[in-house]
Amino acid sequence: MKRHAEIVRYRAILEQKLAELLSWLPKRDDIVIEKSADELDEVQRAAERELAVRNLDREARLIRDVRAALRRISAGSFGICLHCEEEISPKRLAALPWASLCIRCQAEADGSELTALAARDSLPRLQDAA
Repeated sequence: MKRHAEIVRYRAILEQKLAELLSWLPKRDDIVIEKSADELDEVQRAAERELAVRNLDREARLIRDVRAALRRISAGSFGICLHCEEEISPKRLAALPWASLCIRCQAEADGSELTALAARDSLPRLQDAA
């Protein structure tokens, strides 16, 4: 269990990160679809929109993770791995205060995601099968 002073420090870090992320939220103007007579401009804008959408998705995921970490602080389970229920290392929490998994469980989760992606990519596509 983390000491009270550490919890207070992590709460402050997480609240600051959440405020920072929420201040960036109005970036949705970057995904507006604009028509152009020039095809090259349309391709460029489509690429910029795709990048903006990915950034918004990443930021939204991070907001969810930070809010979840703040809820874990309130619940008294902050710093405990959600999978194996072991303590998350102080080094990991210092780097990612919103981490919900210890290094070992995160590596396993990343490996299973990569395995699922590889399996999905290895499936024949409908147009290839036709």
